[in-house]
Amino acid sequence: MKIVVAVKRVVDYNVKIRVKADQTGIELAGIKMSMNPFDEIAVEEALRIKEAGKAKEVIAVSVGPAQAQETIRTALAMGADRGILVKAEGEVEPLGVAKILKGIVEAEQPQLVILGKQAIDNDCNQTGQMLAELLGWPQGTFASKVELGAGEVKVVREVDGGLETVELKLPAVVTSDLRLNEPRYASLPNIMSARKKPIAEKAPADFGVDTAPRLKVLKVSEPAKRQAGVKVANVAELVDKLKNEAKVI
Repeated sequence: MKIVVAVKRVVDYNVKIRVKADQTGIELAGIKMSMNPFDEIAVEEALRIKEAGKAKEVIAVSVGPAQAQETIRTALAMGADRGILVKAEGEVEPLGVAKILKGIVEAEQPQLVILGKQAIDNDCNQTGQMLAELLGWPQGTFASKVELGAGEVKVVREVDGGLETVELKLPAVVTSDLRLNEPRYASLPNIMSARKKPIAEKAPADFGVDTAPRLKVLKVSEPAKRQAGVKVANVAELVDKLKNEAKVI
């Protein structure tokens, strides 16, 4: 069976984010970019399923600018077999990405789609759920464990109250959480061989998708700086500050 893994090019998680002076977004000039960490976990899980003999091919897909090819190459260096880059300039909203992925799924006919649960740049946590709805497939989100069986996949989900186990009939959509696995480092020979693996280039129009934004960002600003703490003389003063200054009681 085939597995499709969606990967996104984002600002590297080690980089300190800076807001543009005009507050229209974050500063990207000269900033190191890398694969979204949750997507890296998704790639690792797909590769482990393949190495267990339960899948024959892993396809890495990215929607973004031409530079997103580097992100796909990272997935190929980890062990993915081929890539598909859907070129789109500017920010593509989760619904647009989900519609594009739907078109790719219909063309490739995979039995499993794995995505990161969210991207660290917008934290939307929407694409996997939207894709499952568009396809009419079952979904297992926030996965901390994935077990593939005959015609089904068992997913242990991280929920507010602890863990929830769901059993999904294939084909299905799974989104990965942090504790699903520890992604591998790509070896130098694999990095070199990844250059020879094919990456097909597509456009949103190939799937009949209009990526024009439906939302308008009015302003991006840094969070307010944390104020210094103060010492209180007694419990009465503490209660007074909590009630009248912090207004939390």
